[in-house]
Amino acid sequence: MSPRADRLTKRLPDAGIDVLLVTNGVNVRYLTGYTGSNGIALVGPETRVFVTDFRYVEQAAEEVDASFDRGTSPQHLIEGVEDSLPADEFRLGFEAAHVSVNEHARLRELLPERIELVATTGLIEDLRAVKEPGELAAIRAAAQLADEAFAVLIAGGFIGRTERDLATRLEYEMRSRGARRPSFDPIVAAGPHGALPHARPRDTKVKAGDLVVVDWGAQREDGYCSDCTRTVAAGQVNDAAREVYELVLDAQLAALEDIRAGAAGREVDAVARSAIQAAGHGEHFGHGLGHGVGLEVHEAPRLSQRSDSALVAGNVVTVEPGVYIPGEFGVRIEDLVVVTDDGCEILTSVSKALTVVD
Repeated sequence: MSPRADRLTKRLPDAGIDVLLVTNGVNVRYLTGYTGSNGIALVGPETRVFVTDFRYVEQAAEEVDASFDRGTSPQHLIEGVEDSLPADEFRLGFEAAHVSVNEHARLRELLPERIELVATTGLIEDLRAVKEPGELAAIRAAAQLADEAFAVLIAGGFIGRTERDLATRLEYEMRSRGARRPSFDPIVAAGPHGALPHARPRDTKVKAGDLVVVDWGAQREDGYCSDCTRTVAAGQVNDAAREVYELVLDAQLAALEDIRAGAAGREVDAVARSAIQAAGHGEHFGHGLGHGVGLEVHEAPRLSQRSDSALVAGNVVTVEPGVYIPGEFGVRIEDLVVVTDDGCEILTSVSKALTVVD
C-alpha cells in the first residue's frame, strides 16, 4: 500500500469529501510515483485509481505504486473519471488551485447529480511539506550537486564574462554532474541589475567593482530540487556595498537562529526584516524571507509577513533576506535548511563570507 495515499485518505473526512480527484501533475507524482505528463488519480478509503492515456500505459506499469488500479482514457482524462467512482451518492473533492473553470464545468457536465463536487485546497501540498527521510536525502544530494557546480563557476572568474555566459556555464556544470535540469532558470545579475530580485541574465559583461547576485538550483532525476543564492564581489567593491552585504548576512544568520519546529513563519520573517528595517533599508526588502522546497522549488510552507504557517520538523525551507537598492546593487544570501525539533540543519555548503572573484 502507498503510505502517502493512506495519509491523504485520513485527511478526507475533515475536508468533507469521500474521494479526492488529483489532477496536479506534481501531486500525482507524489502519490503514485508516475513521472509522465498526462495522468490523474482518485484516492479514497475504497478507491485508489490511476488513469492515463495510451501513450503512457507502459510507463505507468513501471512507475505507478502497486496499490493503485490502472485505467486508460482515450479522451481528456477527466472524461474517464466516472467509471472509477463508487455507484452511490458521495462528495468528490477536486484541487481548486489546479482545476480550470472549463474543467470544472466539464466535470459537472459529465458526472451524475448524485456526485457532489467540493473544492479543496492544500490537502496534498500539506503532506508534501513534511519530508520523509528519502526525500531529505534527495534534496541534500541536489544541494551538493548545485554547490559543486557553483565552485567550478567561481574558479573561472567573473570579470569580463557576460551574465548570460555565467548562467549558461552554471547550468552546464549542474547537468554534467547529473542534474536533470536546473530547478529554475539561473539568475546572474551584476551591479545595478542585481537590484532586480528576479533579474534575467543579459549579454552584459561583469565589471570590476560589481556585486553579482547568483541564484541557482538543481533538480535531480528523482524530481527533488535545491535552491541557493550567493552574492559575490567581482574584484574589490566599495564600502557601501560591503556594509549592505554584512547587514544582509547578519539578518540571515539571526533568522537561521530562530528556525525550529513550532516557530511561526511570519515571526521568523520578522527577525530578518526588523534587522534590515533598523538599518534603514526596510523599503529595499520587498519579498518574503523564504519558502518550501521539494518536488517544486516553491511550495509550502512560507516564511513571510502574511504567512499563517507554523514550522514542523521535516520542513525544508529557504532563508533568503535581501536588500535591493535601485540603480546601485542588490544583495541576497540564501541557504536551504531542514527544520528540526530544536533548530535547523543547513544543507548549503557554500561559504557566506563575501567572496571576491577576478
